[in-house]
Amino acid sequence: MTRQYSDNPQFYLTAAAPCPYLDDRMERKVFTHLVGDRASALNDVLTQGGFRRSQNIAYRPACEGCKSCISVRVVVDAFDWTRSFKRILGASRDLIGEEIPAAPSSEQYSLFRSYLDSRHATGGMAEMSVLDYAMMVEDTHVDTMLVEYRKAGPDSGLTGRGDGPLVATALTDVLSDGLSMVYSFFDPEETRRSLGTYMILDHIRRARERGLPFVYLGYWVDGSPKMDYKSRFRPQEHLGPQGWQRV
Repeated sequence: MTRQYSDNPQFYLTAAAPCPYLDDRMERKVFTHLVGDRASALNDVLTQGGFRRSQNIAYRPACEGCKSCISVRVVVDAFDWTRSFKRILGASRDLIGEEIPAAPSSEQYSLFRSYLDSRHATGGMAEMSVLDYAMMVEDTHVDTMLVEYRKAGPDSGLTGRGDGPLVATALTDVLSDGLSMVYSFFDPEETRRSLGTYMILDHIRRARERGLPFVYLGYWVDGSPKMDYKSRFRPQEHLGPQGWQRV
């Protein structure tokens, strides 16, 4: 069965459900499984084709009469480091991000829980248990990692690692042409740092260091205020009927 999924992926269509981004609309998704030895290669192809990953599932919107969800990726080499972005980097220059294997921890879940309770208490992930979180992180057959952000400590200059409590975390897939930010969360009390923006900027730097041309941000949803922040990271490319086009 695994061999069949990896060599000839089967695609399925979900039933209609209320759209989490636009009121009075219904959403449907097309999805397939990411399993087996070729899961990373399939994840590459599907991400470049506008899919997103959740655990071992790749999905993309397939809504009737609506094209509001648009796949977005940031162009790394041409990225516009505005004064605002530089200020955000400066405000968190005391943070160090460490790339680690995708393995869950109680400290991560505690931070994840605080983030959800503060920012998304009524969202679809609000009831996620520690087991649900563990599955989100480690149920994967693709090349993925966690980036944990902590404040620099007295030995950070030698170890290259931060010290103290966890401030932010990003679950990130490593693709052949970029980094795909699957999910990120942070300490909601660290408001002065703009940590959501900071992690995107840090991933742009990490992609550049790896020689990767893009950072994938998922979907920008036209008409959804909660997704407006993605339009700030320019230049970027949007996936349309003619392929990826710079905007």
